[in-house]
Amino acid sequence: MNSFVLNLCDATRQMRITDVVSVVGMDASGCFGLRARHAPFMTALTFGLARFRTADGVWTYLALPGGILYFRQNELTLSTRHFLLDTDLERVAGLLERQLAAEEDNLQATRDSLRHLERAMFKRLLALQRNKE
Repeated sequence: MNSFVLNLCDATRQMRITDVVSVVGMDASGCFGLRARHAPFMTALTFGLARFRTADGVWTYLALPGGILYFRQNELTLSTRHFLLDTDLERVAGLLERQLAAEEDNLQATRDSLRHLERAMFKRLLALQRNKE
């Protein structure tokens, strides 16, 4: 069976997985699959799950917050901020859901902080303007 190499890269680690026979992912245009000897291909993955199958027939699920996928010369490189791997779909889907909720909470906290900063800056500008008058 024809296979290729999958390189997974995030902010803190890099993994090289050999004997990958297929990858299924999703980008803005929808779901797609790649096999060995595919033509050069590059896309931006969406937030969610991808999966790959090795020569032994095992599917491994990959949860990620989006990323860049590049296939060239029978080698697939996937770069992302963070990824989770597991052979159990339910477990990795749960981890992804918790990660999404945590990122939403962090985003909300950042928005709240920016609103407070804007108010403080506006009050300070008003105070400075009053002092000039």
